[in-house]
Amino acid sequence: MRKLMIAAPKSGSGKTILTCGLLEVFKKKFVPVASFKCGPDYIDPLFHKKILGQESRNLDSFFEDPDGLREVFLQGTEGKEEGLALIEGVMGYFDGLGGTSPQASAWDVAGILDCPVILVVDAKGASLSLIPLIKGFLDYQPAGYDRRGPGIAGIILNRVSPMIYTGLKETLERELGVPVAGYIPPLDFLKIESRHLGLILPDEIADIQFQIRRLAGILEETLDIGLLLEISQRYTSQFENGRILRNEAIHKPGTAFHLGIAKDEAFCFYYRENLQAMEKAGGILTEFSPLHDKELPDGLDGLLLGGGYPELYADKLAENETMRMSIRKAAESGMPILGECGGFLYLLENLKTEDGHIFPMAGVFSGESGKGQRLGNFGYLTLTAEEDLPFLKKGMSMKGHEFHYWQTNDQGAGACARKPAGNKEWLCMRNYKNTLAGFPHLYYRSCPEFIAEFARCCRDYRMGRI
Repeated sequence: MRKLMIAAPKSGSGKTILTCGLLEVFKKKFVPVASFKCGPDYIDPLFHKKILGQESRNLDSFFEDPDGLREVFLQGTEGKEEGLALIEGVMGYFDGLGGTSPQASAWDVAGILDCPVILVVDAKGASLSLIPLIKGFLDYQPAGYDRRGPGIAGIILNRVSPMIYTGLKETLERELGVPVAGYIPPLDFLKIESRHLGLILPDEIADIQFQIRRLAGILEETLDIGLLLEISQRYTSQFENGRILRNEAIHKPGTAFHLGIAKDEAFCFYYRENLQAMEKAGGILTEFSPLHDKELPDGLDGLLLGGGYPELYADKLAENETMRMSIRKAAESGMPILGECGGFLYLLENLKTEDGHIFPMAGVFSGESGKGQRLGNFGYLTLTAEEDLPFLKKGMSMKGHEFHYWQTNDQGAGACARKPAGNKEWLCMRNYKNTLAGFPHLYYRSCPEFIAEFARCCRDYRMGRI
């Protein structure tokens, strides 16, 4: 399959703008596209989905071993084998675990997938100085790692005036021996701003689809789309997929369960791989909105309360008292519930907004959350149960990450989270009956036993309810 990764020397270089514009260009040209995001980020895939109208997937080589990563890639490209896989990188090209390892970097993922890389470089305020910068990325080889994959196969310059582009392109190609596949001119209309968890959500940008179509029209004029497609096909390779569904407990007839997924403006952070794992274990997924629905849908056997921005909608969540009471009643009845980060905040008694107002939440757990001074325990982690927890027995481990500013004075002690680089560890996860919640965003495929146990609890709850 044709594949291409968009990477950059650092964050803020234009990866998301370029990726979104290219997705729209290929859609316009009727090229079947599968989109992916390197790393654990939730928001960039939401932009991909907004453009393509289909799920984007995360490719993370900390969450997955190489075979598992290829498996996720192949699942995401199913039905589009004649098209193109477009992968958005993460941070800087070589930036991986703990800032000291290239594992889980865009370079690492590209190597595992044998994927050619287009390096987008922010060229504002520079000309010949771009040569040593780009040459360093072309030549650098992380110590202790074999050189893998096609590497950087092309360059795109961001924020370049068309008046200087032609001469700069000729100079760069002569000095570096790598094709320059075009440029992005300075844009005055598309502003994708950031907040405390990264980019704002696509639905918060007025006329986002019109703006992306306008961007695509510009890129059709300033990029060599034919060259990009040629590069994507030049380095084709195949790898076998012998472990499809290796981690999911495939359900048998009669063992299905109904799983509610909180999905609205306040709760929108979910990995497609997690939801698919629950489906393979027998879950029939039903979306509901803690913001807009009056109560939980009938017939649910379990709940997933994912991450998001409950702090931005605390007043509306508080106003929806019937939903809050419905979720508290479900927890009291022993329904299996998993709350991750924003979902954990919603399960507490109160949530304090940035301006100091306090709003009541579902009240399954005691305590209040409020904004901290900095990111809490930012980055990847391995979570190990310190005691028998719902869905996670003592000693069981799974992978995840934390990324949050809101804190609480009791984040639990049922599990120990450890960073993969360095010696930092901390206690987390609270539980009540069959409710488990905490700040970590969990990657279910990293612990098949967790998937099977969650599914079993939901089926047991269903049998007791019928």
